[in-house]
Amino acid sequence: MPYFRWTGVASAVALLVACGGSEDPSRGALVEPPVTVATLSAAQIDAGTASSGLQPITGKAKCDVNVVALNYHTIGVKDSERTNASGVMLVPGGPCTGAAPLVAYAKGTDVQKPRTLANPQDSETFLLASMYAAQGYAVVASDYLGYAKSSYRYHPYLHADSEASAVIDSVRAARAAAAAVGASLSGKVLFTGYSQGGHASMAAHRAAERDHASEINVVGGAHLAGPYNLSGSLRIPDAIAGVQFFIPFLVTSWQKVYGNLYTDVAQPFKALYAPYIEALLPHPALNYTTLLTSGALPGGTPNQAREALFQPGFLAASQTDAAHPLFLAAQKNDLLGWSPKSRVLLCGAAGDPTVPPAVHQKVLQADFDRRGLTQVASVDVDPFIQATFGPGGRAPTDPASPAFAAYYAAYHGTYEPPFCAAQARAFFDTLK
Repeated sequence: MPYFRWTGVASAVALLVACGGSEDPSRGALVEPPVTVATLSAAQIDAGTASSGLQPITGKAKCDVNVVALNYHTIGVKDSERTNASGVMLVPGGPCTGAAPLVAYAKGTDVQKPRTLANPQDSETFLLASMYAAQGYAVVASDYLGYAKSSYRYHPYLHADSEASAVIDSVRAARAAAAAVGASLSGKVLFTGYSQGGHASMAAHRAAERDHASEINVVGGAHLAGPYNLSGSLRIPDAIAGVQFFIPFLVTSWQKVYGNLYTDVAQPFKALYAPYIEALLPHPALNYTTLLTSGALPGGTPNQAREALFQPGFLAASQTDAAHPLFLAAQKNDLLGWSPKSRVLLCGAAGDPTVPPAVHQKVLQADFDRRGLTQVASVDVDPFIQATFGPGGRAPTDPASPAFAAYYAAYHGTYEPPFCAAQARAFFDTLK
């Protein structure tokens, strides 16, 4: 094992010198050799997309796809913290032999600590395989800090800088692994991600252009349904769908990062949840459903769940006090005010109850527009979602109906991702 570890470091150093250098040559080096865990033939991918209904969106596969597990060196919240993250590399194979652009993908919010994207049965991995890798793109996707094989002690949720470093180091890891797994990379890098991943991919895009331009040839980014305006989202009156997962994860994460959101966990959280909430997410066993059915987190409407979890004064103060530590932490992780050098696509859907475009995508687009950044485009896939999944081809309108509840429960996590991914691929096809 030491032979492979030091060989990986040496290979990474040589590569980074060739690409213009890195501030730390161990970042992105492989902890262990890459392992091909499965090969998906084009026929298998087509069978999967046909049975799931994805094929009209993805198209038929042009390539086989090798699913490769990665484990790589990275940093934690502080540059001085040396740690690791795992992930997946999807390598086009079969008839696809040319040099491929590399899509660096950032995943959506995950409440399950053991989950890795290096699993061909994972629905997010299969979407990446069918949408990008089977069409000739190489893909790398991080599991993030604190998940799967990562030894980091927690996941710094929606912390822009550490999301960026984990994603950028996954690009380095993919380059370090390429020769061993038969990947030919063109040198072009495209960033994308969905939900939390939209935030992470934009943070990585920003950092790559700002800090690593001589090393990473960023040709574009497609950032999908991301919470870019976190400080603004704190001030909307009604809770978002999924509040009982996302907001405790965010508050406890930023407390670990910054250390000043509260002095006692009972200040933000009610007595039922305070004893264990700081260690709850990501969970070693429970998923979104079982976190609710076990009583670990409250159910009900979003507003009911928010009221059950939080001390009312804590969130109310963050909505009115510009010096509140939660609001200040949110501002630190907003993604407003940066100026991309390469082209950008923003995608969302108007009906999204979890990451409303009116709070995030439209605010960010307006921010770009105010500064005259014409290389940014914005799309809304809600018409496609309504036509495909809405009863009678439109969104249900009666909040008391079962159809309304089912439609909006599936909107952000199931309906929206493939349509935005298709927009991203069409955009990338113009840049590759």
